Amino acid sequence: MTESAGSSATDLTELSFTVTGRIARPVVETYEAVADPDRLSRYFTTGGAQGRLESGTEVTWDFADFPGAFPVEVVEASAPQRIVLRWDGESAVDESGMTTVTFTFSPLDGDTRTLVSITESAWHPTQDGARNAFGNCMGWTGMLAALKAWVEHGINLRDGFYS
Repeated sequence: MTESAGSSATDLTELSFTVTGRIARPVVETYEAVADPDRLSRYFTTGGAQGRLESGTEVTWDFADFPGAFPVEVVEASAPQRIVLRWDGESAVDESGMTTVTFTFSPLDGDTRTLVSITESAWHPTQDGARNAFGNCMGWTGMLAALKAWVEHGINLRDGFYS
């Protein structure tokens, strides 16, 4: 949740969340597992990803369990530390109806592991906004688990999970 310092909960202006996970791979390898469309398609965008995550581009993500390509705007891609995306979000605060997703990749333990943080923001602090934020929070948590299983063990957790 986002609110101003010293304000009460009634002054809440938007909803946001952050999920984190540790991946037992170096930061460059972990970053590439997200930025490279072929790798991303192996464990997350099971319907396919089109386009590398590079600053100023628009890519598409498709999910076998939610058919139909989703356009994803890449605001920033600073390898191997950060990726910032924008995509459509229901009940979003932004006039364009989009939310912002920020991935950060931080090396741990002499770069033998990576801390991945995913923050998504910009929903109205309403029942519909909360429902959409919670749904996306669940999705990004699943993405982190799928990323870990795939890069560490070659297992696709999404295969058969939703259908």
